[in-house]
Amino acid sequence: MKDIYSQHFIIPCYETDGAQLLKPASFMDFAQEAANRHADILGFGYDDLSRTRTLWVLSRMHVRFLRHPRWREEVNLDTWHKGPSMMFYLRDFLMTGADGSVLVEATSSWLVIDVDTRRIVRGANSPMDGDTARKVDVIAEPCGKVQMPKGAAPEFVADHRVSYSDVDLNGHTNNAMYIVWAMDAVDYDVTSARPLREMKINFNHETRPGEAVSIFRMKSEEGESLRYIVEGVCGERQAFCAELLF
Repeated sequence: MKDIYSQHFIIPCYETDGAQLLKPASFMDFAQEAANRHADILGFGYDDLSRTRTLWVLSRMHVRFLRHPRWREEVNLDTWHKGPSMMFYLRDFLMTGADGSVLVEATSSWLVIDVDTRRIVRGANSPMDGDTARKVDVIAEPCGKVQMPKGAAPEFVADHRVSYSDVDLNGHTNNAMYIVWAMDAVDYDVTSARPLREMKINFNHETRPGEAVSIFRMKSEEGESLRYIVEGVCGERQAFCAELLF
């Protein structure tokens, strides 16, 4: 079916952590590639938008890890777009195991921006219509706004200078790298022992090679859960803000 794109693959060792579990940023990489391939098939992929000097930008994402797949595990990743919602275009993802059990579920919100002005293109002339949209929710509500609580005094973690390994084909930091930075901002005794259960992230402003991003975090305990809010600030602008639940 054209309204669903599916990929079947085996989790490679280089996409797993010290516990041999799929890294959150690796899921983002898999999801990004599946979205790109599906958009190409449907006629609104990277090359199609390039003709009008526009491109896709991931703006928000909400991911739930019901169970992290392990190294060597066979998985299937399905994705479909749900059409426009206000200024966003919505796309969902569902990763399942060989037995059909749900491993990871996610919803994402995308923008179309002008390559030259870097401004949002509203009402873009796109073939995304009712014939290709699939109105099925993996997570019912689109990812909302993520921000530091008002009055919070976040802890400074580190400065990160955007470098070669961070940058994607559009010349700015790839979305998955913000997850890498956010996870690295959490104490290793947490990330190495407690798999991430849920994450929400807003990508608020692009960053480019040579720019310095200051990383801040705030930690709170909620029963047996740990919640981190991690933000990256570049100059006077917030580059990203992520909420991580362990």
